[in-house]
Amino acid sequence: MKILEIKTLAIPEIKIIRFARFCDHRGYFTEKFRKSDLLNIPNLPSLSNANFVQANQSFSKKDTIRGLHFQWNPFMGKLGHTLSGHMVDIVLDIRKGSGTFGKAIAYDMPENNDKDYDEWIWIPPGFARGNFSKEDSTAEYYCTGEYNQNSEAGISPMARDIDWSLCDKNLKKEFDKISSTDLITKKDKGGFSLEDWIKDDRSDNFIYDKLIEKNF
Repeated sequence: MKILEIKTLAIPEIKIIRFARFCDHRGYFTEKFRKSDLLNIPNLPSLSNANFVQANQSFSKKDTIRGLHFQWNPFMGKLGHTLSGHMVDIVLDIRKGSGTFGKAIAYDMPENNDKDYDEWIWIPPGFARGNFSKEDSTAEYYCTGEYNQNSEAGISPMARDIDWSLCDKNLKKEFDKISSTDLITKKDKGGFSLEDWIKDDRSDNFIYDKLIEKNF
């Protein structure tokens, strides 16, 4: 796996891992995952301890909104990228006591077979994740925890108390344009507000200092 660049986003724990494609007149070849490379990136301890135990794939029609999802027991970090189409990832900090608690960012992840690189987004435990699709899109995620329906929750992406001040303004405008879409589940749209979530005892699973101790 040839890693070209590690980018740090506005919430610094969220990383973009850019890796090479080897292109010629036939198309391209890439090695998109090699455990020994990904888990030995300097200054990225939350990934060095990752053990990927589940892989998810989703197909979303244009203007679909998903999320914002998270779980505990076990905690779930996610390594994701776009297989086809044009997905925009959304990440919300839910770590109580974090300097960026309640802030959301978005990252544009279009797929283009002509590019000489591809990208993973790494979202460690302690964050709620979702996305919206600008085209019909397929995405995949490698997860560090197996899904547990008894230890999951979600923040509504429409919650009025989310702080979008760190988010790319153009991506936020695109999200706002489709925020009335019917391509979102009732469960996601009716998720917690931040205010209601922090009143829930289960939010104490996401205390910043305790997550840092776990190297997340």
